[in-house]
Amino acid sequence: MAGTSAPSVLRFEDVTVSFEGEAVLSGVSFEAFEGESRVILGAAGSGKTVLLKTALGLVRPDSGRVFAFGQDLGEMREAQLFNIRSRIGMLFQESALFDSLNIEENVAYPLINQKSIRCPPNEVHARVEEALEFVELGGTLEKFPSELSGGMRRRAAIARAVVTGPPLVLYDSPSAGLDPITAHTIMALLIKERDVAQTTTILVTHRYQDGNLMANFRYNSKQGRLQPARPGDGPLPRTTFMVLREGRLIFEGDQDRLESSVDNYISKFCKQRE
Repeated sequence: MAGTSAPSVLRFEDVTVSFEGEAVLSGVSFEAFEGESRVILGAAGSGKTVLLKTALGLVRPDSGRVFAFGQDLGEMREAQLFNIRSRIGMLFQESALFDSLNIEENVAYPLINQKSIRCPPNEVHARVEEALEFVELGGTLEKFPSELSGGMRRRAAIARAVVTGPPLVLYDSPSAGLDPITAHTIMALLIKERDVAQTTTILVTHRYQDGNLMANFRYNSKQGRLQPARPGDGPLPRTTFMVLREGRLIFEGDQDRLESSVDNYISKFCKQRE
């Protein structure tokens, strides 16, 4: 998005991350701007999840710099990182709900434990209810994760990720392991969150159809459903695709450029579109 006037939300500058001497991310550089969606594709083990953890400051780079909201994460102490993380929603793989807590307690967790959120105790319940209604899980507050289907657990995890109203949301394989209908429902919720709250969205996936939905559909709040994004119907999604291969960023661009790539590794993701 060269030349954009939107503020920078997340920036990687030549970031390398290694585990036991082996590079998992190697010289990765990119910049995500306010209101933009980024779809990160790549095979298993290509570094997608590590990239998200590095963006959160959970993993420190061996070299390079990471900036969130203009602040250098590498110069921050852990207490300062907590403040940055309060502005970032995160959906982990397989939902990562707390088994011993009910759904209300799970979704309320960041409101209660992220001190920089400063949510008054008497407002927690209402905000949790609102977040669960947003993901169409009203009435599940007293249930435990084990009582919900895989798709419902994923939706509860989305509610937890967005309950604080973060301007940046990271999604790690939100549709993985779900049947096609449930996967589409999850993606519809992500697009709804993006368009209703105007969040910057970073989506890690191995499913091209997820990125295709993100790039070509918008949420119609009046009709309460997705619709194809067309000029004149509202703001068009700003979506950038990225492809990781063995820790290296080998592609960054729009969907047309992605689909016209002659690189065999890149093109195999496009061929998965339904």
